Amino acid sequence: MIPFNKPPYTGNEEQYLLTAARSSAMAGDGQFSKKCEQWFETTFNVNKCLLTPNCTQALEMAAILLDIQPGDEVIMPSYTFVSTANAFVLRGAKVIFVDIRQDTLNIDENKIADAITPKTKAIVVVHYAGVACEMDSIMTLANDNNIFVVEDAAQGVMSNYKGKALGTIGHLGAYSFHETKNYTSGGEGGLLLINDPEFVERAEIIREKGTNRSKFFRGMIDKYSWVDVGSSYLPSELQAAYLWGQLEKAEEINEKRLSLWNRYANNLQSLALSQHIELPTIPQGCIHNAHMFYIKVADIKIRSKFIAFLKESDIHSVFHYIPLHSAEAGLKHGIFSGSDVYTTKESERLIRLPMYFSLSLEDVDMICNKINTFFA
Repeated sequence: MIPFNKPPYTGNEEQYLLTAARSSAMAGDGQFSKKCEQWFETTFNVNKCLLTPNCTQALEMAAILLDIQPGDEVIMPSYTFVSTANAFVLRGAKVIFVDIRQDTLNIDENKIADAITPKTKAIVVVHYAGVACEMDSIMTLANDNNIFVVEDAAQGVMSNYKGKALGTIGHLGAYSFHETKNYTSGGEGGLLLINDPEFVERAEIIREKGTNRSKFFRGMIDKYSWVDVGSSYLPSELQAAYLWGQLEKAEEINEKRLSLWNRYANNLQSLALSQHIELPTIPQGCIHNAHMFYIKVADIKIRSKFIAFLKESDIHSVFHYIPLHSAEAGLKHGIFSGSDVYTTKESERLIRLPMYFSLSLEDVDMICNKINTFFA
């Protein structure tokens, strides 16, 4: 059987987990946490990075840092995971959903302006499949209207836009290290990227339950106390230890995934030319990380038949998000701005194929042969 996903494993994770378990800083912010955060800050030229237990909590921290209040409006795509919306709904925001582009499935940058009102506090972009949104025009629009930009780059580690790492372009960014992502910290994990220096000090306080504990451990104060709102956003040192085993081989993992992605693209090119399927689009100026390989078929009926066909051959493929604006909570906490031209339509056509570090090129060839058989 070829599963849809297997968490990456490089070989050093067990050793580092044992080291962390024997340390005096198992609760977090130990040597592995510092190594991981420093790696991201140096590699991606980030002002400050803070590990979190998961990406959901990184987004929740972003909402608190932006001081989202009841009645504020936050613009985002409907084609995303529920955490993107939940983080801001929890602060009382109203979500304004905007249609996506047909080619990249990212938020349509040309539809954002019409969704802006005097209540708009932030734009949350989602870099789907690790392919960048059109950030130049989005940042210009945000700056012109005095609006914050948060990058949900959960799928975007090692991707970039015009030479800038995803997550480092907006005011704040968030990464995910869930087991389905390119890099994992043992099943769950996240990172808050702080690109605006003004947010750094408060982010540390929010992450430590609203206390100035970080200053205390740096010797800047003689005791720490409750100074702001916050929660428990500090991950276990075990999570950081597992992640460090992956970051040491980040380039190797990235190159392997790209080789698999390219093999899929080459093998399925003839089906794309014959218009049986559509392949992913990578706009000029974007370098992606092969987070996923998806195809788009004609409609939801063919998709269901396709997934069932591969399952008969023990190949696990999946569809992705149900658009949030059509969900029960989406109807309650948000509205769709403009027309839903592509969000629902494209969501019903998309199929994600197996993609993970230990997948072999021969596995990809076999999967593609089965796909060709289905359409034949």
